[in-house]
Amino acid sequence: MNAEAVTNEKTNVKLGFFYSLGEVGSQLSWYMINSYLTLFYTDVVGLSAAAISLIMLIARVWDAANDPMMGLIADRTKTRWGKFRPYLMFAPPFLAIFNILTFTVFPVQGALKVVLCLVCYIGAGMVYTVLGISYSGLLNRIARDSQVRTNYAAAKSIGSSVISMFLSAAAMPMILHFSKSDTANAKGYFITTVILSLMMLPSFWLCAWKCKETVVIQSSEQKAESAEKKSILQSLKTAAQNKMLVIMIFNNFMGAMGTIARMSMLSYYVIYVVGSYTMIAPIYTTMTLFQLIGSVSIPYLTKVLSKKKICVLMGLSSVISFVLIFLFGARSTILLFVCSAVVGFGNSIAGVGIGMICDCIEYGDWKYGVRDEALPFAITSFAVKLATAVTGSVGVLLLAATGYVAGAEQSATTLTGINAVVNLIPAACHLLAVLPLFLYNLDDKMMHKIAAELDERNAKK
Repeated sequence: MNAEAVTNEKTNVKLGFFYSLGEVGSQLSWYMINSYLTLFYTDVVGLSAAAISLIMLIARVWDAANDPMMGLIADRTKTRWGKFRPYLMFAPPFLAIFNILTFTVFPVQGALKVVLCLVCYIGAGMVYTVLGISYSGLLNRIARDSQVRTNYAAAKSIGSSVISMFLSAAAMPMILHFSKSDTANAKGYFITTVILSLMMLPSFWLCAWKCKETVVIQSSEQKAESAEKKSILQSLKTAAQNKMLVIMIFNNFMGAMGTIARMSMLSYYVIYVVGSYTMIAPIYTTMTLFQLIGSVSIPYLTKVLSKKKICVLMGLSSVISFVLIFLFGARSTILLFVCSAVVGFGNSIAGVGIGMICDCIEYGDWKYGVRDEALPFAITSFAVKLATAVTGSVGVLLLAATGYVAGAEQSATTLTGINAVVNLIPAACHLLAVLPLFLYNLDDKMMHKIAAELDERNAKK
């Protein structure tokens, strides 16, 4: 494929739709864990803050360690279906099983209860890693042009926004409906998880069915030596040398720290600081609705502004919104919803970030002659999982430090503490995520140059 062909590559709307279904499956799988698992552990299972912190730390650190390993395995996979698609075909049923087990209350007590929760959570995380790395790596195999990849990443973000909007509006009402109570109980969580897990399966399978791996590019090193024989250490060393990739990994790490910390604790803020269970669905829905609007806007925004500028602007807007919610959110419903809308719009930045990671893969091939398509996503996922481990462990300890008592009326000091944990800490994390982006310099002009020189170099080889 020459430079002109790369430049003229067109976005296939149908392909973008089926690619987005993989993200729909991911959200159907992980939404309950990401949004309600801590609340489930404290208020239903009855685990202590120390036990939850230990579970989160062990599970997420182990889960994070799996990501680079899965990336290396995927980059060395060769089947008649391709490199990544087989994992999307065969792993989803296992993920469904572990998701359901994670929201199951076993009739045991003491240390055994903690161990069972840990095992189920680890199992869900490991299978999710297999699917997540494979799904992300697939993007570089269905498109070559930087803008086209960004458009497919935007389709992924749109899929995420649409299903998240549905889940934000429906998940807690479903939980309460099946609980047959004004408060969530074990039955409500279990049945809701079963339904969402069953909905997840066809989403992954349809993605695998239609997203054929048609773009296969070998680096100069891969032509000289097969991927199976390539040193794992060399792959990791090259990734560490890729300055653009390192910038994006740090950006993802800090951004994930802020986003995951907030989402895992946001229900506590709404229930106790705002003072209403029923406000959870409207606030979550507002965020996901505007995330959808942002995701739809990405293909158009990236034609006007660089990916870097979009990420900076969205990141800073979220920081300002978090601070305003901390100061005035509990006293002004209008402000709370406006700022939640801005935060939701900023969350669509994920679609831009995926396109930037793809550009980093091209840059690594151009700069160092090494083209690992799964490993960069695996390392990025490792950073996100590590952030999840830190926030999951520290977040519940911070919640306990505020004086929180499950199901009780909280003191003024506790409410202020919850407010700070949910809003100020994420604001600081997002600010730190923005700063290294000023050193990122892979714009569209640079990417077209890289594509042309890669094609010329590979043709000569």
